Amino acid sequence: MNFLNEVTARFPDAISFAPGRPYDEAFDPGAVAGYLDAYAKYLERDRGLSQRQVGGLLFQYGRTKGQIHELVAATVANDEGIEAPPESIVVTVGAQEGMLLALRALFRDAADVLLVASPCYVGITGAARLLDIAVEPVPEGPSGVDAVAVRAAVERVRASGRRPRALYAVPDFANPSGTSLPIGARRELLAVAAAEDLYVLEDNPYGLFARTARHAPTLKRLDEQGRVIYLGSFAKTCLPGARVGYVIADQTVTAPDESTTPLADQLSKIKSMTTVNTSPLSQAVIGGMLVTYGCRLRVLNEERIRRYRERLDALLDALDRHFGADAGVGWNVPDGGFFLVLSVPFEADEEALTRSARDHGVLWTPMRYFYAGGGGERQLRLSCSYLDMGEIDEGVRRLREFTSGGGRAGAPSSRAASTTVKDK
Repeated sequence: MNFLNEVTARFPDAISFAPGRPYDEAFDPGAVAGYLDAYAKYLERDRGLSQRQVGGLLFQYGRTKGQIHELVAATVANDEGIEAPPESIVVTVGAQEGMLLALRALFRDAADVLLVASPCYVGITGAARLLDIAVEPVPEGPSGVDAVAVRAAVERVRASGRRPRALYAVPDFANPSGTSLPIGARRELLAVAAAEDLYVLEDNPYGLFARTARHAPTLKRLDEQGRVIYLGSFAKTCLPGARVGYVIADQTVTAPDESTTPLADQLSKIKSMTTVNTSPLSQAVIGGMLVTYGCRLRVLNEERIRRYRERLDALLDALDRHFGADAGVGWNVPDGGFFLVLSVPFEADEEALTRSARDHGVLWTPMRYFYAGGGGERQLRLSCSYLDMGEIDEGVRRLREFTSGGGRAGAPSSRAASTTVKDK
């Protein structure tokens, strides 16, 4: 991330397919006050609290497990069909804290191993590294991590004398690959998790943003054996700056002394020693958004869903136009989300990225960053979420000029007359 930020700063006029961030829409600061007011009225009207009590909830230290847990439970029920008791939900400082809490609660000693897709989101592997948790890569196929690959990874770990403890999975439009698990593969994955005594950490930041109306059920909804711990976030669907996520941990776990306790309570204890609680004001803003839209993120995100569909379609169309006749380049076709992977006939490393930005005015992310056990040397990740429609086509044109030279240094390419390309 430091290198990507440095390159972006050095070449500010380059069109960037690198950020995996939401589109920089025209946020209205005044809307925040409106959502705070909506949440305060909800507390007074539906919860029967006095103005003084509402003020205490907004401005004092809050409940460690969070105060919008009932709204989150209603939202996942409405949007995903997940029936979760509100007490099983821990509201976190983004999904990243949720990962840290879940890993710290589940992993007991150095013998426990985390299985991750390869390639994989660097946030989970970074969290594992901070906690000294060993990681075992599970090679990802065209449709994500399948049950056969997971079982093989389990066997490798056990053969080494260690314990496979959990699998991290992004079944919908994964970062970085954009892959999605078919429903049959989801059921097979859950069957392997139950048979091998694996927990599954399901991360679902992009699930709403499908290219079509088809929507496969989450692993959590399909789970009948209590294997899935669900990681959610309001960054992509509400406000990134609020930094509010959540964990659904409705399992009962057994401690070394044979006592049992709700997993959510264990996460809460760990959280009390780290962030203490998630900002009540941030929760109130998100809570106000949920209340305003009837605890239905699909309703709240109708415009975002349309926008991201258009951008992914535009990126795929541009790749077809500019690279269609190039036998040396290929890409996958995700069913939704922010990302896809472009395969190229040269080393897509940091030096190539620097040349791409300097000579051709286009940025991307080397895929090698996302492989825990090596790989992705001739692949790059493209994100379409942050760009305007016109920038997508111009950026792919520049990328074609860069790749046509084999990624080698050369004379600067022809650029558009203006460095700012507007939506068509």
